[in-house]
Amino acid sequence: MLSNTKNRVIPPRGFAETEYLRRLLKAQSGMADAGLGAMLITTEADMYYFTGFLSQFWQSPTRPWFVVIPLEGKPIAVIPEIGVNCMKNNFMEDIRSWSSPHENDDGVSLLFETLCEVLAKSSDSKTIGINQGRETHVRMPLHNFDLLKGKLSAQDPAIDFGDATEIIRQLRMVKSETEIDKLRYVAQCASDVFENLFSFIQPGMRDDEIFRAFKIECLKAGVDDVSYLVGAAGQGGYDDIISPPKGRILRDGDVLILDTGCTFDGYFCDFDRNYGFGRINDDAIRAYDVVWQATEAGMAAAKPGNTCQDIFHAMDKIMNAGGAQGESVGRFGHGLGIQLTEPPSHTSWDNTVLEDGMVITLEPGMIFAPGRMMVHEENLVVREGGVEMLSRRADAEMPICF
Repeated sequence: MLSNTKNRVIPPRGFAETEYLRRLLKAQSGMADAGLGAMLITTEADMYYFTGFLSQFWQSPTRPWFVVIPLEGKPIAVIPEIGVNCMKNNFMEDIRSWSSPHENDDGVSLLFETLCEVLAKSSDSKTIGINQGRETHVRMPLHNFDLLKGKLSAQDPAIDFGDATEIIRQLRMVKSETEIDKLRYVAQCASDVFENLFSFIQPGMRDDEIFRAFKIECLKAGVDDVSYLVGAAGQGGYDDIISPPKGRILRDGDVLILDTGCTFDGYFCDFDRNYGFGRINDDAIRAYDVVWQATEAGMAAAKPGNTCQDIFHAMDKIMNAGGAQGESVGRFGHGLGIQLTEPPSHTSWDNTVLEDGMVITLEPGMIFAPGRMMVHEENLVVREGGVEMLSRRADAEMPICF
Protein backbone atom coordinates (compact mmCIF):
# COMPACT_ATOMS: atom_id res chain seq x y z
CA MET A 1 0.00 0.00 0.00
CA LEU A 2 1.05 3.58 -0.61
CA SER A 3 1.34 6.17 2.12
CA ASN A 4 0.82 9.91 1.92
CA THR A 5 3.22 12.56 3.23
CA LYS A 6 1.80 12.16 6.74
CA ASN A 7 2.72 8.44 6.66
CA ARG A 8 -0.96 7.61 6.78
CA VAL A 9 -1.93 4.38 5.01
CA ILE A 10 -4.18 5.10 2.05
CA PRO A 11 -7.06 2.60 1.97
CA PRO A 12 -7.45 0.48 -1.17
CA ARG A 13 -9.96 1.85 -3.63
CA GLY A 14 -13.15 -0.03 -4.36
CA PHE A 15 -14.37 -3.13 -2.55
CA ALA A 16 -13.85 -6.87 -2.80
CA GLU A 17 -16.51 -8.89 -4.58
CA THR A 18 -17.40 -10.45 -1.24
CA GLU A 19 -18.39 -7.01 0.08
CA TYR A 20 -20.86 -6.44 -2.76
CA LEU A 21 -22.20 -9.97 -2.35
CA ARG A 22 -22.79 -9.37 1.37
CA ARG A 23 -24.76 -6.19 0.62
CA LEU A 24 -26.76 -7.93 -2.10
CA LEU A 25 -27.74 -10.91 0.03
CA LYS A 26 -28.87 -8.66 2.89
CA ALA A 27 -30.92 -6.58 0.48
CA GLN A 28 -32.51 -9.70 -1.02
CA SER A 29 -33.34 -10.99 2.44
CA GLY A 30 -35.11 -7.71 3.15
CA MET A 31 -36.90 -7.91 -0.19
CA ALA A 32 -38.18 -11.40 0.62
CA ASP A 33 -39.43 -10.24 4.02
CA ALA A 34 -41.19 -7.26 2.41
CA GLY A 35 -42.71 -9.32 -0.39
CA LEU A 36 -40.81 -7.63 -3.21
CA GLY A 37 -40.02 -9.41 -6.46
CA ALA A 38 -37.48 -6.84 -7.64
CA MET A 39 -35.91 -3.58 -6.56
CA LEU A 40 -35.25 -0.60 -8.84
CA ILE A 41 -32.24 1.61 -8.09
CA THR A 42 -32.02 5.01 -9.81
CA THR A 43 -29.80 7.26 -7.67
CA GLU A 44 -26.05 7.82 -7.55
CA ALA A 45 -25.40 6.77 -3.94
CA ASP A 46 -27.49 3.59 -4.04
CA MET A 47 -26.02 2.57 -7.38
CA TYR A 48 -22.47 3.02 -6.07
CA TYR A 49 -23.35 1.05 -2.94
CA PHE A 50 -24.68 -1.98 -4.81
CA THR A 51 -22.43 -1.99 -7.92
CA GLY A 52 -19.29 0.09 -7.33
CA PHE A 53 -20.21 2.46 -10.17
CA LEU A 54 -18.38 5.68 -9.25
CA SER A 55 -18.26 8.60 -11.67
CA GLN A 56 -18.54 12.38 -11.61
CA PHE A 57 -20.62 12.01 -14.76
CA TRP A 58 -23.64 12.15 -12.44
CA GLN A 59 -23.13 15.92 -12.51
CA SER A 60 -24.85 15.78 -15.90
CA PRO A 61 -28.65 15.48 -15.58
CA THR A 62 -29.09 14.44 -19.21
CA ARG A 63 -29.16 10.66 -18.84
CA PRO A 64 -31.08 8.33 -16.50
CA TRP A 65 -29.35 5.29 -14.97
CA PHE A 66 -30.96 2.13 -13.62
CA VAL A 67 -30.03 -1.00 -11.70
CA VAL A 68 -32.50 -3.82 -11.12
CA ILE A 69 -31.93 -6.09 -8.14
CA PRO A 70 -33.69 -9.45 -8.53
CA LEU A 71 -34.90 -11.57 -5.65
CA GLU A 72 -32.17 -14.04 -6.58
CA GLY A 73 -28.98 -13.49 -8.53
CA LYS A 74 -26.76 -10.49 -9.20
CA PRO A 75 -27.93 -6.96 -10.05
CA ILE A 76 -28.63 -6.02 -13.65
CA ALA A 77 -27.43 -2.64 -14.91
CA VAL A 78 -29.62 -0.85 -17.45
CA ILE A 79 -27.53 2.16 -18.39
CA PRO A 80 -26.50 4.49 -21.23
CA GLU A 81 -23.78 3.10 -23.49
CA ILE A 82 -21.37 5.81 -22.35
CA GLY A 83 -21.21 4.20 -18.90
CA VAL A 84 -20.69 0.54 -19.79
CA ASN A 85 -16.91 0.44 -19.36
CA CYS A 86 -17.10 2.32 -16.05
CA MET A 87 -19.74 -0.11 -14.77
CA LYS A 88 -17.69 -3.21 -15.59
CA ASN A 89 -16.03 -4.92 -12.62
CA ASN A 90 -15.66 -8.40 -11.18
CA PHE A 91 -19.10 -8.23 -9.57
CA MET A 92 -21.29 -6.75 -12.30
CA GLU A 93 -21.89 -9.29 -15.06
CA ASP A 94 -25.18 -8.33 -16.74
CA ILE A 95 -24.94 -4.81 -18.21
CA ARG A 96 -27.58 -3.76 -20.72
CA SER A 97 -27.30 -0.44 -22.54
CA TRP A 98 -28.91 1.92 -25.02
CA SER A 99 -27.73 4.99 -26.91
CA SER A 100 -28.56 7.98 -24.74
CA PRO A 101 -29.85 10.64 -24.95
CA HIS A 102 -32.56 9.17 -27.15
CA GLU A 103 -35.23 11.14 -28.93
CA ASN A 104 -38.25 9.24 -27.66
CA ASP A 105 -37.22 6.17 -25.63
CA ASP A 106 -34.46 6.95 -23.14
CA GLY A 107 -34.13 3.48 -21.66
CA VAL A 108 -37.80 2.97 -20.78
CA SER A 109 -38.36 -0.01 -23.09
CA LEU A 110 -35.11 -1.71 -22.06
CA LEU A 111 -35.89 -1.18 -18.38
CA PHE A 112 -39.46 -2.46 -18.91
CA GLU A 113 -38.15 -5.64 -20.56
CA THR A 114 -35.64 -6.20 -17.78
CA LEU A 115 -38.20 -5.75 -14.99
CA CYS A 116 -40.64 -8.12 -16.73
CA GLU A 117 -37.89 -10.69 -17.10
CA VAL A 118 -36.92 -10.47 -13.43
CA LEU A 119 -40.51 -10.55 -12.15
CA ALA A 120 -41.26 -13.58 -14.31
CA LYS A 121 -38.64 -15.48 -12.30
CA SER A 122 -40.20 -14.37 -9.02
CA SER A 123 -43.36 -16.43 -8.66
CA ASP A 124 -44.20 -14.99 -5.25
CA SER A 125 -44.38 -11.27 -6.00
CA LYS A 126 -45.13 -8.75 -8.73
CA THR A 127 -44.13 -5.77 -6.58
CA ILE A 128 -41.11 -3.64 -7.49
CA GLY A 129 -39.43 -1.93 -4.57
CA ILE A 130 -38.28 1.67 -5.05
CA ASN A 131 -37.25 4.50 -2.74
CA GLN A 132 -40.31 6.46 -1.64
CA GLY A 133 -39.49 7.81 1.82
CA ARG A 134 -37.73 10.67 3.57
CA GLU A 135 -34.37 11.74 2.08
CA THR A 136 -34.94 9.80 -1.16
CA HIS A 137 -35.95 10.57 -4.73
CA VAL A 138 -36.48 8.79 -8.03
CA ARG A 139 -33.93 9.98 -10.57
CA MET A 140 -35.70 9.77 -13.89
CA PRO A 141 -38.11 12.09 -15.68
CA LEU A 142 -41.58 11.87 -14.16
CA HIS A 143 -43.05 11.45 -17.64
CA ASN A 144 -40.83 8.40 -18.22
CA PHE A 145 -41.68 6.94 -14.82
CA ASP A 146 -45.39 7.27 -15.60
CA LEU A 147 -44.75 5.70 -19.01
CA LEU A 148 -42.90 2.78 -17.36
CA LYS A 149 -45.72 2.21 -14.88
CA GLY A 150 -48.26 2.25 -17.70
CA LYS A 151 -46.35 -0.32 -19.75
CA LEU A 152 -45.93 -2.60 -16.73
CA SER A 153 -49.61 -2.36 -15.81
CA ALA A 154 -50.61 -3.14 -19.38
CA GLN A 155 -48.32 -6.18 -19.33
CA ASP A 156 -49.72 -7.45 -16.03
CA PRO A 157 -52.21 -5.50 -13.84
CA ALA A 158 -50.74 -7.22 -10.77
CA ILE A 159 -47.38 -5.43 -11.21
CA ASP A 160 -47.06 -2.51 -8.81
CA PHE A 161 -44.44 -0.42 -6.99
CA GLY A 162 -43.79 -0.75 -3.26
CA ASP A 163 -41.62 1.16 -0.78
CA ALA A 164 -38.05 -0.15 -0.44
CA THR A 165 -36.81 2.81 1.59
CA GLU A 166 -36.29 0.97 4.87
CA ILE A 167 -34.49 -1.97 3.24
CA ILE A 168 -31.83 0.29 1.75
CA ARG A 169 -31.77 2.67 4.71
CA GLN A 170 -31.15 -0.03 7.29
CA LEU A 171 -28.48 -1.64 5.15
CA ARG A 172 -26.53 1.53 4.43
CA MET A 173 -26.69 2.92 7.99
CA VAL A 174 -24.35 0.26 9.40
CA LYS A 175 -20.95 0.46 7.72
CA SER A 176 -18.48 -2.32 7.06
CA GLU A 177 -14.94 -1.95 8.38
CA THR A 178 -13.75 -1.36 4.82
CA GLU A 179 -16.16 1.57 4.50
CA ILE A 180 -15.03 2.92 7.86
CA ASP A 181 -11.40 2.80 6.71
CA LYS A 182 -12.25 5.20 3.89
CA LEU A 183 -14.26 7.47 6.18
CA ARG A 184 -11.47 7.53 8.76
CA TYR A 185 -8.88 8.39 6.14
CA VAL A 186 -10.74 11.34 4.64
CA ALA A 187 -11.65 12.72 8.07
CA GLN A 188 -8.02 12.55 9.16
CA CYS A 189 -6.90 14.37 5.99
CA ALA A 190 -9.36 17.19 6.69
CA SER A 191 -8.30 17.25 10.36
CA ASP A 192 -4.72 17.94 9.24
CA VAL A 193 -5.86 20.99 7.31
CA PHE A 194 -8.07 22.34 10.09
CA GLU A 195 -5.26 22.01 12.62
CA ASN A 196 -2.89 23.98 10.37
CA LEU A 197 -5.39 26.66 9.37
CA PHE A 198 -3.48 29.59 10.87
CA SER A 199 -0.49 28.75 8.68
CA PHE A 200 -2.34 29.81 5.53
CA ILE A 201 -5.21 32.05 6.69
CA GLN A 202 -4.93 35.43 8.39
CA PRO A 203 -6.91 38.67 8.79
CA GLY A 204 -7.03 40.78 5.66
CA MET A 205 -7.89 37.85 3.37
CA ARG A 206 -11.21 37.77 1.53
CA ASP A 207 -13.46 34.82 2.28
CA ASP A 208 -13.23 33.60 -1.33
CA GLU A 209 -9.44 33.49 -0.93
CA ILE A 210 -9.91 31.54 2.32
CA PHE A 211 -12.20 29.00 0.67
CA ARG A 212 -9.80 28.55 -2.23
CA ALA A 213 -6.77 28.12 0.03
CA PHE A 214 -8.63 25.62 2.22
CA LYS A 215 -9.62 23.50 -0.77
CA ILE A 216 -6.06 23.47 -2.10
CA GLU A 217 -4.69 22.35 1.27
CA CYS A 218 -7.28 19.55 1.50
CA LEU A 219 -6.30 18.26 -1.92
CA LYS A 220 -2.63 18.38 -0.95
CA ALA A 221 -3.48 16.46 2.24
CA GLY A 222 -4.82 13.53 0.22
CA VAL A 223 -8.57 13.89 -0.39
CA ASP A 224 -10.05 13.24 -3.82
CA ASP A 225 -12.30 16.28 -3.86
CA VAL A 226 -13.68 19.06 -1.69
CA SER A 227 -17.26 18.54 -2.74
CA TYR A 228 -18.72 20.68 0.01
CA LEU A 229 -17.32 23.79 1.68
CA VAL A 230 -19.47 26.42 3.34
CA GLY A 231 -18.86 28.90 6.10
CA ALA A 232 -19.12 32.44 7.34
CA ALA A 233 -17.36 35.04 9.46
CA GLY A 234 -18.70 37.90 11.53
CA GLN A 235 -17.85 40.16 14.41
CA GLY A 236 -18.22 38.06 17.55
CA GLY A 237 -20.09 35.32 15.69
CA TYR A 238 -21.96 34.51 12.51
CA ASP A 239 -25.60 34.25 11.44
CA ASP A 240 -25.32 31.74 8.59
CA ILE A 241 -23.50 28.44 8.05
CA ILE A 242 -24.43 27.34 4.52
CA SER A 243 -23.33 30.21 2.28
CA PRO A 244 -20.64 30.38 -0.39
CA PRO A 245 -18.00 33.12 -0.13
CA LYS A 246 -19.18 36.69 -0.67
CA GLY A 247 -15.90 38.59 -0.95
CA ARG A 248 -15.98 39.75 2.68
CA ILE A 249 -12.61 40.60 4.24
CA LEU A 250 -11.63 38.76 7.44
CA ARG A 251 -11.17 41.33 10.20
CA ASP A 252 -9.92 41.57 13.77
CA GLY A 253 -12.71 40.44 16.11
CA ASP A 254 -14.21 37.97 13.61
CA VAL A 255 -15.29 34.43 14.39
CA LEU A 256 -14.87 32.16 11.36
CA ILE A 257 -16.57 28.82 10.74
CA LEU A 258 -15.61 26.46 7.93
CA ASP A 259 -17.68 23.30 7.35
CA THR A 260 -16.30 20.81 4.85
CA GLY A 261 -17.37 17.62 3.13
CA CYS A 262 -14.26 16.17 1.52
CA THR A 263 -14.39 12.84 -0.28
CA PHE A 264 -12.17 9.81 -0.74
CA ASP A 265 -13.24 6.97 -3.04
CA GLY A 266 -16.84 8.16 -2.86
CA TYR A 267 -17.04 8.53 0.95
CA PHE A 268 -17.51 11.83 2.81
CA CYS A 269 -16.27 13.43 5.94
CA ASP A 270 -18.48 16.25 7.25
CA PHE A 271 -17.34 18.44 10.12
CA ASP A 272 -16.58 22.05 10.94
CA ARG A 273 -14.23 24.15 13.03
CA ASN A 274 -14.52 27.61 14.58
CA TYR A 275 -11.68 30.13 14.84
CA GLY A 276 -11.25 33.57 16.35
CA PHE A 277 -9.11 36.40 15.03
CA GLY A 278 -7.88 39.09 17.39
CA ARG A 279 -10.00 40.07 20.39
CA ILE A 280 -13.14 37.91 20.57
CA ASN A 281 -16.03 38.90 22.83
CA ASP A 282 -16.83 36.79 25.88
CA ASP A 283 -20.26 35.69 24.59
CA ALA A 284 -18.68 33.89 21.63
CA ILE A 285 -16.06 32.27 23.85
CA ARG A 286 -18.77 30.96 26.18
CA ALA A 287 -20.91 29.76 23.27
CA TYR A 288 -17.96 27.79 21.89
CA ASP A 289 -17.52 26.11 25.27
CA VAL A 290 -21.23 25.23 25.44
CA VAL A 291 -21.36 23.50 22.03
CA TRP A 292 -18.06 21.74 22.77
CA GLN A 293 -19.49 20.40 26.05
CA ALA A 294 -22.73 19.48 24.28
CA THR A 295 -20.69 17.40 21.84
CA GLU A 296 -19.10 15.59 24.78
CA ALA A 297 -22.59 14.77 26.07
CA GLY A 298 -23.59 13.56 22.62
CA MET A 299 -20.55 11.29 22.48
CA ALA A 300 -21.46 9.77 25.83
CA ALA A 301 -25.00 9.07 24.59
CA ALA A 302 -23.89 7.64 21.24
CA LYS A 303 -23.80 3.97 22.20
CA PRO A 304 -25.54 0.88 20.86
CA GLY A 305 -29.06 0.52 22.20
CA ASN A 306 -29.62 4.24 22.67
CA THR A 307 -31.58 6.23 20.11
CA CYS A 308 -31.02 9.38 18.11
CA GLN A 309 -33.53 11.00 20.46
CA ASP A 310 -31.19 10.20 23.37
CA ILE A 311 -28.32 11.95 21.56
CA PHE A 312 -30.51 14.97 20.80
CA HIS A 313 -31.75 15.37 24.37
CA ALA A 314 -28.26 14.94 25.85
CA MET A 315 -26.92 17.79 23.72
CA ASP A 316 -30.05 19.93 23.97
CA LYS A 317 -29.90 19.81 27.77
CA ILE A 318 -26.37 21.22 27.82
CA MET A 319 -27.19 24.02 25.38
CA ASN A 320 -30.35 25.05 27.21
CA ALA A 321 -28.41 25.21 30.46
CA GLY A 322 -25.75 27.24 28.64
CA GLY A 323 -28.15 29.96 27.60
CA ALA A 324 -29.23 28.88 24.13
CA GLN A 325 -31.82 31.28 22.71
CA GLY A 326 -32.86 28.79 20.05
CA GLU A 327 -31.41 26.84 17.15
CA SER A 328 -31.76 27.14 13.39
CA VAL A 329 -30.12 23.94 12.09
CA GLY A 330 -33.13 21.65 12.69
CA ARG A 331 -31.16 18.72 14.06
CA PHE A 332 -27.97 18.03 16.00
CA GLY A 333 -26.25 15.65 13.59
CA HIS A 334 -26.92 12.85 11.15
CA GLY A 335 -25.61 9.74 9.43
CA LEU A 336 -22.57 9.91 7.17
CA GLY A 337 -21.15 7.80 4.35
CA ILE A 338 -21.53 7.80 0.58
CA GLN A 339 -23.58 10.97 0.99
CA LEU A 340 -22.68 14.09 2.95
CA THR A 341 -25.80 13.60 5.02
CA GLU A 342 -27.53 10.25 5.45
CA PRO A 343 -30.17 8.94 7.83
CA PRO A 344 -30.68 8.96 10.74
CA SER A 345 -31.15 12.46 12.21
CA HIS A 346 -30.49 13.48 15.80
CA THR A 347 -33.84 15.07 16.57
CA SER A 348 -36.46 14.90 19.28
CA TRP A 349 -38.57 12.64 17.07
CA ASP A 350 -36.10 10.21 15.41
CA ASN A 351 -36.22 6.99 17.44
CA THR A 352 -33.68 5.10 15.32
CA VAL A 353 -31.81 2.67 17.55
CA LEU A 354 -28.02 3.04 17.34
CA GLU A 355 -25.97 0.00 16.33
CA ASP A 356 -22.28 -0.84 16.41
CA GLY A 357 -20.75 0.31 13.12
CA MET A 358 -23.02 3.28 12.47
CA VAL A 359 -21.08 6.36 11.35
CA ILE A 360 -22.65 9.62 12.49
CA THR A 361 -21.96 13.28 13.00
CA LEU A 362 -22.64 15.21 16.18
CA GLU A 363 -23.58 18.79 15.31
CA PRO A 364 -24.93 20.85 18.19
CA GLY A 365 -25.75 24.41 17.23
CA MET A 366 -27.30 27.28 19.13
CA ILE A 367 -28.26 30.93 18.79
CA PHE A 368 -26.41 32.62 21.66
CA ALA A 369 -27.26 36.26 20.87
CA PRO A 370 -29.49 38.05 18.35
CA GLY A 371 -28.05 37.37 14.90
CA ARG A 372 -25.23 35.20 16.24
CA MET A 373 -24.91 31.43 16.35
CA MET A 374 -22.29 28.81 17.19
CA VAL A 375 -22.20 25.36 15.58
CA HIS A 376 -19.76 22.53 16.20
CA GLU A 377 -19.46 19.17 14.43
CA GLU A 378 -17.50 15.92 14.78
CA ASN A 379 -17.51 12.57 12.94
CA LEU A 380 -17.47 9.25 14.79
CA VAL A 381 -18.29 5.56 14.74
CA VAL A 382 -20.72 4.06 17.23
CA ARG A 383 -18.89 1.23 19.01
CA GLU A 384 -19.77 -1.18 21.80
CA GLY A 385 -16.87 0.02 23.92
CA GLY A 386 -17.41 3.74 23.32
CA VAL A 387 -17.29 5.96 20.27
CA GLU A 388 -14.37 5.92 17.85
CA MET A 389 -13.48 9.40 16.64
CA LEU A 390 -12.94 9.79 12.90
CA SER A 391 -12.30 13.53 12.94
CA ARG A 392 -9.67 14.52 15.48
CA ARG A 393 -11.40 16.20 18.43
CA ALA A 394 -11.55 19.99 18.22
CA ASP A 395 -9.67 22.07 20.80
CA ALA A 396 -11.61 22.51 24.04
CA GLU A 397 -11.06 26.27 23.71
CA MET A 398 -11.62 28.28 20.55
CA PRO A 399 -8.35 28.63 18.63
CA ILE A 400 -7.56 32.35 18.30
CA CYS A 401 -5.03 33.99 16.00
CA PHE A 402 -3.73 37.26 17.44
